[in-house]
Amino acid sequence: MSAPPSALEVTRQLLRFDTINPPGQERSCAEYLGRLLEGGGFEVGFYEFAEARTSLVARLGGSDDRPPLCFTGHIDTVPLGAQPWSADPFSGEIEDGKLYGRGSSDMKSGVAAFVIAALGLARLSRPAGGLVLVITAGEETGCEGAYHLARLGAVLGRAGAIVVGEPSSNQPFVGHKGALWLEARTKGVTAHGSMPGKGINAIYKAARAVGKLEDFGFNVAPHPHLGTPTLNVGTIRGGMNINSVPDESVITIDIRTVPGQTHESLSDMLASELGEEVEISSLVDVEGVWTDPRNPWMEDVFAIMTDILGEPPGIRTATYFTDASVLTPAYGGVPTVILGPGEAEMAHQTDEYCHVERIEQAVEAYRRVARAWCGF
Repeated sequence: MSAPPSALEVTRQLLRFDTINPPGQERSCAEYLGRLLEGGGFEVGFYEFAEARTSLVARLGGSDDRPPLCFTGHIDTVPLGAQPWSADPFSGEIEDGKLYGRGSSDMKSGVAAFVIAALGLARLSRPAGGLVLVITAGEETGCEGAYHLARLGAVLGRAGAIVVGEPSSNQPFVGHKGALWLEARTKGVTAHGSMPGKGINAIYKAARAVGKLEDFGFNVAPHPHLGTPTLNVGTIRGGMNINSVPDESVITIDIRTVPGQTHESLSDMLASELGEEVEISSLVDVEGVWTDPRNPWMEDVFAIMTDILGEPPGIRTATYFTDASVLTPAYGGVPTVILGPGEAEMAHQTDEYCHVERIEQAVEAYRRVARAWCGF
């Protein structure tokens, strides 16, 4: 078995794959990682929810007595944006200790780090507890790859705990809010703009709905660490031209939920509040994730990170959603930590970067968490 490359080398290689979503096109990137893992002794399977939208699941070791530890991350990225980059977003340039590129923080550095950590453990032995690596396509647009794997049933197998390599500056996050993105549509009757009484204005209906949404109350207590749920009207569009009564208008709504809220009941509440003149449909529906910091495994992770970081981590949560929204319930609600080398505030930014030193720090963290799980 040849020695694997460094996590920094793998991150730079991953950055060279253009996996901007849409369209995604993650197949080549997934195959590169699959070859690395197969060369290290992992059993690898590839799964596509659409043409070239490839996720992979890799396994090593395991026993009937103890389920594997799961590491997970996604390989799609968001678009570059309208602002010009000062560095080539696909070359993996390094300057002043920072690795630049689209996906450097969110989250190809995290994927590279846990792949290299896993390959290092494979060189030592076949861990009794086992490892399963779930690397997904399509996370940025609503966890499409993770949902596809979950629907396939036996593909995911078992897991006893999950490490999500999303950007956290190597601070362990114990949860994140859920995301419910809705489209609210109003309909009217078109007429000439000089005779508005002959029509029904769909934008007026939408405006009334926006007013109600601004004042909407969730009627739930704040979560001690995730805070309160939030609602934001992100876009509104409608109308054909200035001199016609608009016969359709569409609002998009971004809701972030906390544990204890169910998205189905929340959608019903909104439908009741907005009334019959508004039709609601779901665009993205991903539940939140929360693990009690007093969970024994989470305490073990915090102890490891205290040693690595040199000080006890605080109890933190992520502002974004992750594939754990799908995988944690698919694995039976197992404890889940979000822990990755990327900088959360750099996610989706122009000139996105990751601190180089955090990548190797993450490899060490993943290695120690995995060794503790597997008992060696």
